[in-house]
Amino acid sequence: MFQTEVDFVLPLGYADEDGTLHRKGTMRLATAADEIHPLRDPRVQQNEAYLIVIILSRVLTSLGSLSQINPKVVEGLYAADLAYLQELYNHTNQHGAAAMETSCPRCEHQFPAAVNAAGGS
Repeated sequence: MFQTEVDFVLPLGYADEDGTLHRKGTMRLATAADEIHPLRDPRVQQNEAYLIVIILSRVLTSLGSLSQINPKVVEGLYAADLAYLQELYNHTNQHGAAAMETSCPRCEHQFPAAVNAAGGS
């Protein structure tokens, strides 16, 4: 079966307004529209680096117990988590959602690993 989503665990996690930490999430494969439509966004036109924020807000389907993932949530990620998701996005969309597995050295929990991918923003 063709896998269109990949699960992940953020290295640090997103802390919401209540202080709840959200680390587990799901990312779906991007469509052409996910990469084209954000180019029309004025925030991207003013600052090209904002493109990844818009794209991730479109392809992240879940993050912890958050009911909605929007650009404000992605803006609130720690830089390490943003970099992790960007690498995962690049790897997943270049090689499909069959991500490599790795495990946490402390708890041995299995999770998809992001690998260095060529290109990306």
